[in-house]
Amino acid sequence: MERAVALVKNKFLIAGLAFVVWMCFFDRYDFATQYGYQKERNKLQYEKEFYTTEIGNLEKSIKDAQYNPNEIQRIARERYKMKKDNEDIYVISEIESSDK
Repeated sequence: MERAVALVKNKFLIAGLAFVVWMCFFDRYDFATQYGYQKERNKLQYEKEFYTTEIGNLEKSIKDAQYNPNEIQRIARERYKMKKDNEDIYVISEIESSDK
């Protein structure tokens, strides 16, 4: 019992506990803030990875569009509706019906 009272009266122990409580809950970099920062960091890393792969895909597409004749032909047919002289093209578009 005397030892427990001596521990409670120990000013270094009290100061240490107060410091730990302050740093864990009241400081600018408390646990909740650190958790939020870590969550945001993980999200940003995921976005970085996504955009890095997207950039790689776009660079590959640009390279294909510049040098691959089949890719150039595909782009011309899809985007610009170009055709060969002996072909017929039918463009099918969907029309939304309004039932009221």
